[in-house]
Amino acid sequence: MSDLERPEALKEPPARPVLPAPDRDTPEPPPGGPRRHGRRGGWLLGFGVLVVLIAALGLGVGRHYQQNRQVMDIAEQQADFVPTVRVADVGQHFGRVDITLPATTLGFEAANIYARTSGYVLKRFVDIGDHVKAGQVLAEITAPEIEDQIAQYQNAGAAGQATTLQNQAQRALDNVTWGRDSVLVRQGWVTLQQGDVDRYTLQAQQHATNAAHYNTAATQAQLAYYNQQKVYQKVVAPFDGVITQRNIDVGSLITADAAGGTAMFSMTQNGVIRVWVYVPQDDAFGVKPGIEAVIRVPAMPSLTLHGKVTRTADALQPGTRTLLTEVDVPNPDGALQPGVYCTVELKIPRTAPALIVPASAIIFNQNGMQVAVVENGVVHLHKIAITTDYGTEVEVNSGVKQGDQVILQPPVNLDDGDKVHTIIVSPTST
Repeated sequence: MSDLERPEALKEPPARPVLPAPDRDTPEPPPGGPRRHGRRGGWLLGFGVLVVLIAALGLGVGRHYQQNRQVMDIAEQQADFVPTVRVADVGQHFGRVDITLPATTLGFEAANIYARTSGYVLKRFVDIGDHVKAGQVLAEITAPEIEDQIAQYQNAGAAGQATTLQNQAQRALDNVTWGRDSVLVRQGWVTLQQGDVDRYTLQAQQHATNAAHYNTAATQAQLAYYNQQKVYQKVVAPFDGVITQRNIDVGSLITADAAGGTAMFSMTQNGVIRVWVYVPQDDAFGVKPGIEAVIRVPAMPSLTLHGKVTRTADALQPGTRTLLTEVDVPNPDGALQPGVYCTVELKIPRTAPALIVPASAIIFNQNGMQVAVVENGVVHLHKIAITTDYGTEVEVNSGVKQGDQVILQPPVNLDDGDKVHTIIVSPTST
């Protein structure tokens, strides 16, 4: 039976080739050829990573280009963009300006009462807080030496009058004697010497009579002085008012010296209150007598008094640059006392119109206070000087003029020379 005819099961397997003995020190490769398969898989992995990197790089470049394009487009839009802003006109205010200033009250009249004569206080009739009338006796001073002086000069005056009468009588006798002797001298019955004696005796007696008359007048003047000193022993009130200070009591020694002595009493008249207020220079030029004034006392909210400026110092004080202004306020019921802190609202007419700028238009930065003025669609930054702040508006005296259009709530990036579109609004709509 040939090999071709044998069944597959009976066929002998082909003889395997004889391989050399394996080297035990050399590792055998894994079955199925793993070395060739690993090289191919690594190449595919590297290729895939490269593709991913290229795709990511392309995506990043695309996004960067897109962002850069957007930035350039925005820059071009901003370069060509003209913002729209709201503007308001700089206005003028006429009429008057109302200012409120601190002030103090004083009595319409005030006086320190000094003694006009020296002595001891015999009686005291008033104390602090007492209301007195003009001529009312406040105190009495006793000075016994004045009584002695009065008696002395009364006697001296009487003696002087007697001497005057005596001299007048002697002058009359000498006049008669000279009248007779003058005839006899002309007729030669009396010597010329005797005539001269009689004539000069008459002249001397006339001078003596005049001297006695002047001495009597001087004595009378001294007597009147001490009589007045006696009157001054009663200290009286010079006007209607209230006693605000008492510095003496019964038995106190009083010296008639206003320069070195102490005032016996101090008193003020509070029927009319004088209010002193110092007006700053910026507002002083419009202050004149007759301007309306409203007086309020913070400690008395319900009290409001109305008056008018009565007088001004008409000159500013060099140290403070303020004008002393007085307001007289009727105070019949004594509701307002002297020495009270109060506020005075003066309604001063403007001497010149004021430039008014909305407060929302002010720019405050390192360059100071400015406003953005729009002229022909172009922004110009002007420095301003504020004189009065009214809250929603400010009064300025430089930097703008009437009719200028200022930007309301200007953007922070606004710069000089920028172009804008404007929408005009009224100040009340800001």
